[in-house]
Amino acid sequence: MQPMRQGDVILMPIPANRATGQLIPHLTLAEGEVTGHRHRISEGSAELREQDGVMYLMVDSDTATLTHEEHKSIQIPQGAWMVRIQRQYEPGEWGYVED
Repeated sequence: MQPMRQGDVILMPIPANRATGQLIPHLTLAEGEVTGHRHRISEGSAELREQDGVMYLMVDSDTATLTHEEHKSIQIPQGAWMVRIQRQYEPGEWGYVED
């Protein structure tokens, strides 16, 4: 599997045994700072976990739909994924990409 991207959210495929940690009681991968729009799983069977500040998405169904109000929905294949938020370099500092 290849990494997948929707806006500033990047999903990196990982071995299933690495997706451990505390269960998160929602399916929101990221929330916009300005608009409040959310990158979230809207269809399919999935769960989010967090360990040491890193989120992991486990997709149990054949696919899960990742939606956001300003981006095209994408189908995430079954498996384990590390959730990362894209960052950008500004002279003198690193910051998160605003979506």
